[in-house]
Amino acid sequence: MKNKAFDPLYLPYPSQRSVVFARRGMVATSHPLAAQAGLDILKQGGNAIDAAVATAAALTVLEPVSNGIGGDAFALVWHQGKLHGLNSSGPAPQTLSLEALRKAGLERMPRLGITPVTVPGAPAAWAALAQRFGTLPLTATLRPAIEYARYGAPVSPVAAELWAGAFTEFKRQKDASFRHWFDCFAPEDRAPNAGEMWRSEELAQSLTVIAESNAKAFYEGGLAEAMHAFSKQCGGYLRDEDLAAFAPEWVEPLKAVYRDADVWELPPNGQGLVALIALRILDGFEAPGLDSPRAWHLRIEAIKLAFADALAHIADPRRMRVNPVEFLDETYVASRRKLIGDRAVAPPPGKAADGGTVYLAAADAEGNMVSYIQSNFWGFGSGMVVPGTGIALHSRGLCFSLDPDHPNCLAPGMRPYHTIIPGFLSKNGRPLAAFGVMGAYVQPQGHVMAVSNMLDYGLNPQAALDAPRFRWEEGLRVDVEAGFSAPAAEALRRMGHDVRFGAVGDRGFGRGQIIWRNEDGVLACGSEPRCDGQAAAW
Repeated sequence: MKNKAFDPLYLPYPSQRSVVFARRGMVATSHPLAAQAGLDILKQGGNAIDAAVATAAALTVLEPVSNGIGGDAFALVWHQGKLHGLNSSGPAPQTLSLEALRKAGLERMPRLGITPVTVPGAPAAWAALAQRFGTLPLTATLRPAIEYARYGAPVSPVAAELWAGAFTEFKRQKDASFRHWFDCFAPEDRAPNAGEMWRSEELAQSLTVIAESNAKAFYEGGLAEAMHAFSKQCGGYLRDEDLAAFAPEWVEPLKAVYRDADVWELPPNGQGLVALIALRILDGFEAPGLDSPRAWHLRIEAIKLAFADALAHIADPRRMRVNPVEFLDETYVASRRKLIGDRAVAPPPGKAADGGTVYLAAADAEGNMVSYIQSNFWGFGSGMVVPGTGIALHSRGLCFSLDPDHPNCLAPGMRPYHTIIPGFLSKNGRPLAAFGVMGAYVQPQGHVMAVSNMLDYGLNPQAALDAPRFRWEEGLRVDVEAGFSAPAAEALRRMGHDVRFGAVGDRGFGRGQIIWRNEDGVLACGSEPRCDGQAAAW
């Protein structure tokens, strides 16, 4: 009798993961093969930074539904007793402006197509990390990604599901430029199924060129010329001079004290400030019982107040009118804390959006730790794939405001409000954890929940990720996961929250990874159960 084919996304029984422990090294991310690629680099003599670069590059091939070499990246790196921040998000092209949009007959930034494409920063991030902290060249760390692109890899279950959704959406587009996405990612005129092999020789060639040129060819060589020509042909704004002018920026991370630990995020244009403001607000309250209605209420209200500040002020640092550290001042935080009562309130920010992102954490035996995040913003990004290269361009321009009075207003050469944020914990000058929760505007909410779960309630990294999550949407509306406590949800409704349960399998509650370092140097890892994540340990 022929074996019956199984459904890899049919999971009728609850399952549990144990914390993964290791001493020599660890990599955690949303795709098992990418985690193993990073671990292999550790075993070949690379450090945590080399492993992070290898994993990030592999993810562009193994999980193209969420990131690619045409996207942006951010990183926090603990190296030799100090935390370093890298902002590798690209700006708007010099010809992209409010006037240019109006001239094109656009009243708002389109979500898809060539218009929202900004300068990609991911390849430059790999080169910058390798040059400053790595021990291996990109030709070594990108080798796993190149081989997966050339020889293929089986598509993971969650990636297959998201791939199918993108296929359906792009099929509806009338713009002929979308055909290049189908040439690369759906050559048989369908999305690949879970377990089915997918490969791209064009992507392998692009990754090879990036590795051999230390990413220079992406910004000044043949790949830059291809992006320039394609953008111009499609009526876009990205040009070779925009690519040539780009360089990632090393920045000083922002810190907020929560309980007895230091929580670190990157400064704007990223939204890590949201998590820090919310945690500073919560730090003034005693921690209620785990998963109690009051615990959820305080978290939700703190998140809403933090977003009210962030969405009004976060922008390219050159355009911000308020210093980010002012939002973390205790006098200001105390004034915001007083606004939280026993009832839900509706702050002014607009509706949040979904996104497409990958996160990874890496650590080695020498004490190095990396918190890294990379994104095309919305699934495959703009849907624009540069012919002959496999480069899927992101759509980060969608995060600009078109209000000329807003600091985040679209302007040439400016970076937009950015959703992707890596997180880090330390205590008394010692690294505690590299952590992150991907998912557009869910990310700072996920950071707050993960940090609170660990520092308030002593949950291990895996339990901190397993715990139920909420997703504040707008106003009084809060979505909760299908497994969220029904009595707690009802109690929140009585407090004035508009609580709605998400559908079973809703992917919009974030996907995280955490690597925790004990005082004796032993690493403990949790990996997201809501995706195909894995902790690879040595």
